[in-house]
Amino acid sequence: MPNQPFPPFLRSLPKADLPYDGLRGWLLQGEAGQVVFSESSVEVFVPEHTHGSQWGVVLAGRIDLTIDGKAGTFRRGDSYFIPAGAAHKAHIYPGFQAVDVYADRNRYKTL
Repeated sequence: MPNQPFPPFLRSLPKADLPYDGLRGWLLQGEAGQVVFSESSVEVFVPEHTHGSQWGVVLAGRIDLTIDGKAGTFRRGDSYFIPAGAAHKAHIYPGFQAVDVYADRNRYKTL
């Protein structure tokens, strides 16, 4: 199945204030955490950082993640888990789409 853009009802969610040039996202806010629907048409490098637990699934494209020093490549259909406090960094490739769930209720703000 070819890559599909996020449907209009997701794109109508508030835009997430993602601090990485070229990475766009839409934010679904809840009491227990946040869900971010993200995409990029350019290469993005996310420097090493930490925060609360994060679980994600790749919908399209590729992301290289290094979590606590262990490197892995994730493609369409792959999921990943980043434990709370784990140092991690990412290399996102053009055509990337993902859904990430954050345990941190205030991980991102809206634009």
